[in-house]
Amino acid sequence: MASRMALRPHGVTPPLAAGRGGRRSGSVRVLAVASSASAKIESKKTFAPPKEVHVQVTHSMPPQKMEIFQSLDGWARDNLLLHLKPVEKCWQPQDFLPDPASDGFHDEVKELRERAKEIPDDYLVCLVGDMITEEALPTYQTMLNTLDGVRDETGASPTAWAVWTRAWTAEENRHGDLLNKYLYLTGRVDMRQIEKTIQYLIGSGMDPRTENNPYLGFIYTSFQERATFISHGNTARHAKDFGDLKLAQICGIIASDEKRHETAYTKIVEKLFEIDPDGTVLALADMMRKKIAMPAHLMFDGQDEKLFDHFSMVAQRLGVYTARDYADILEFLVGRWKVPELTGLSGEGHKAQDYLCTLAGRIRKLDERAQSRAKQAGKMPFSWVYGREVQM
Repeated sequence: MASRMALRPHGVTPPLAAGRGGRRSGSVRVLAVASSASAKIESKKTFAPPKEVHVQVTHSMPPQKMEIFQSLDGWARDNLLLHLKPVEKCWQPQDFLPDPASDGFHDEVKELRERAKEIPDDYLVCLVGDMITEEALPTYQTMLNTLDGVRDETGASPTAWAVWTRAWTAEENRHGDLLNKYLYLTGRVDMRQIEKTIQYLIGSGMDPRTENNPYLGFIYTSFQERATFISHGNTARHAKDFGDLKLAQICGIIASDEKRHETAYTKIVEKLFEIDPDGTVLALADMMRKKIAMPAHLMFDGQDEKLFDHFSMVAQRLGVYTARDYADILEFLVGRWKVPELTGLSGEGHKAQDYLCTLAGRIRKLDERAQSRAKQAGKMPFSWVYGREVQM
């Protein structure tokens, strides 16, 4: 009885029952309210991302090194911002898509869909995975703004570091937009499942293990920009093989942006090697020991708990992005930053140097084993292609 009274609106007296039927009716009404209230409570559970990282290191850079990045603001203005393009000279997604205002729009879409029919599901999975990675751009801007000494402190800071981060984000934003619209027009993929995956991914964030440390952060972005350059370049090559020259052009133009951004980020680390070779080689070794986590490593579609692993296996098999590419990127960066030629290092610095100069070869041996295992992998359904099975 007490619970019924608690559910009664304040100041309202229940009508008197005129017999057994009346009392029964009142009981049913109150129970229905109780059930409804429970359902509302159940639906108001606190949101939690499906993928969470609970053990994290923060602010690992010694405070005295903050001055290095503050002193480099002028250098960044002269050497970093020149790798950005004026907006009026940038390509836009609409340059590569059917014009909805054109009388020939429907014919252009029909032609696009005819070309897309020739694209196999495994390639679509790689293209969708790349697009989802690009669409999680809010996470990457957030990550850059965690870095001590270079973050955008106000959201519109005039420092060169902050200007770079905002403009880089603006340029990158076109990539996901273009791939998303293209895939939508093909009619070959389940856009709702893809959109859910994007929302899950942005909600989960990423854990690059950069520790608010710009040494680690810019090493990470140098590696990642080259990785995306390679991945988009390979999807362009495959698209050409499948006869979709427009898609090849789309992937190629995105790859060219990634290459330009890679040049900028590697230039930052090159400057750090010039100013602080010991600290920078230790940071590079630290990142490589932890392994470079891919930006979309917390990917989830509401169904597959190991979605990123499965997507990566398809990309490995098709040669879109492989363990060998990972080793090649490391070898390229070690050479670009002249790591073997560093002198005047501490004892720990020398150990880091030796580790880095032999690591690529060890990774390639692991790649050979991975390729052997990949040949034994089975098929996996992907929600992005309506649950069709794809060879991993």
